[in-house]
Amino acid sequence: MAKVKDNVHVHDNIYLLSVEYNGICKMGQFFMLRCWELDPLLSRPISIFDYEDGELKFLYQVVGKGTEKLSRLVKGDEITLHGPYGNGFPYLEKCEITLAGGGIGIAPLFYAGRELNRINPNRKLNIFLGFREKSPLIDVFKEQFQNVIVDIGGVITDEIIYKKESVIYTCGPEVMMQKICEEGMNSGATVYASVEKRMACGVGACLGCTCKTVNGNKRTCKDGPVFLGDEIIYG
Repeated sequence: MAKVKDNVHVHDNIYLLSVEYNGICKMGQFFMLRCWELDPLLSRPISIFDYEDGELKFLYQVVGKGTEKLSRLVKGDEITLHGPYGNGFPYLEKCEITLAGGGIGIAPLFYAGRELNRINPNRKLNIFLGFREKSPLIDVFKEQFQNVIVDIGGVITDEIIYKKESVIYTCGPEVMMQKICEEGMNSGATVYASVEKRMACGVGACLGCTCKTVNGNKRTCKDGPVFLGDEIIYG
């Protein structure tokens, strides 16, 4: 069990949940969250938005009964955390890296950016974010990072600069990630895509979060959620 430190309504149906946590986690990993005991609802997989000084943050969108229950949490409430799970993004020290996200898919990129800057403060980090409408989260990113490009209501993939031997971390709508993976492969860039699937267990036992790849079906929770872009089969 973990104690809730805060649960802020950010914008529309987006919330930022902060809980007490003392452990080790990597950028791109996720936790299984639940705040209900008697309800038969499954735990909800939510990626790490940020982690620092014993405070773990989750950016989530209310889309159903489970996340609606999460949105009711207040300071002092207790929540069940299982994790962290998944492989996460690779920690690369020297290369230039681009982070590209859309919608709620921006969530794991914030902690990824902070971790990449921590291991190499002098690296060039480019961040591309796509939103349907203006969001307070834009300022959250711009206050933390220097090179942030935002597209509102358009197509963020058209803004990305694809370079040979560059590295791209991406998370967001499937159509966006497919485009980034294709453009990345065509340009010689290496793309790491964080895949979102419905999950039941989070540990690879139920096989409910299958991702099709060129190497056969993979479990998003156990083998991912981060896969090489040229490995994923879309559609």
